[in-house]
Amino acid sequence: MNLTKTQLLEAYDRMSKIRAFEDRLHTENATGDIPGFIHLYAGEEAIAVGVCENLAPEDHIASTHRGHGHSIAKGCDVRGMMLEIFGRRDGLCRGKGGSMHIADLSAGMLGANGVVGGGPGIACGAALTAKYHRSGRVAVSFTGDGGSNQGTVLEAMNMAVVLQLPVVFVIENNHMGEATSPDYSVGSGDIAGRAAGFGLPAEKVDGTDFFAVHEAARRAVERARAGEGPSFIEAEAWRFYGHFEGDPGLYRTPEQVEELRENHDPLRIFRDKAPSSIGAGELDAIDEANEALIDECVAAARAAQWPPLDSVLDDVYVSY
Repeated sequence: MNLTKTQLLEAYDRMSKIRAFEDRLHTENATGDIPGFIHLYAGEEAIAVGVCENLAPEDHIASTHRGHGHSIAKGCDVRGMMLEIFGRRDGLCRGKGGSMHIADLSAGMLGANGVVGGGPGIACGAALTAKYHRSGRVAVSFTGDGGSNQGTVLEAMNMAVVLQLPVVFVIENNHMGEATSPDYSVGSGDIAGRAAGFGLPAEKVDGTDFFAVHEAARRAVERARAGEGPSFIEAEAWRFYGHFEGDPGLYRTPEQVEELRENHDPLRIFRDKAPSSIGAGELDAIDEANEALIDECVAAARAAQWPPLDSVLDDVYVSY
């Protein structure tokens, strides 16, 4: 890899920030003070960061209901995200979107999405705009293994090939479409193998390994930016928490979850594979700083104001 030490530390910082953010939300949600559903991304940090480290601020991503990691990886403000999740006035979406609808167009984050499989079509739209304006921008969609079965996803893949769009489709295969394994829900048993039917080049990669994801994403993004069309990446990882906060998780045992945390933790794997120029103390300091940052974000969110009642219809309609 041609990443400098500074770039690698920045990548670890974003992975660490995602982990601290999600672990704290797991705790805060239990207080009952957060409105709406929360779907945590812990265990999949290497995918979002490995992909987004190849993107420019002007590039776009489309996310899923499990969108906190994508948002942080793309550069969204974590304080604004926390305020949004708590439903407060100064959140990224003025407290009206919550966890499943975080968006920040200034950072190229087109939005988390409560519609399963809703992201690829949006990413195609951004990619078509980039191609039309010859801006050199790239769009990426993130979709889960469950969402990969949606017709909208397959239609978007076909459209991207037909129009030769600068888009990368990333399937995050965490082996649990809610509670159903793709071994059952994917007829061929091979999500990446579907891409060939549309004429898409595809790679399957270890989604717990930042270095592997980064390399696969680099090739796909460079291909898109060079005008060579779309690509497909299937990244395998495992989420540490339930499908949503409150999920009883009866589809796996506590021992299985503990094994995942022990042997498939993206942050631990990064530490094991990082070059010797990066010391454990440097990474520990990053973890500590991010925990302190999230403490500040939660305190700010709890102290922040709710949206005023007279703003309830603001931002609902656009006048053309």
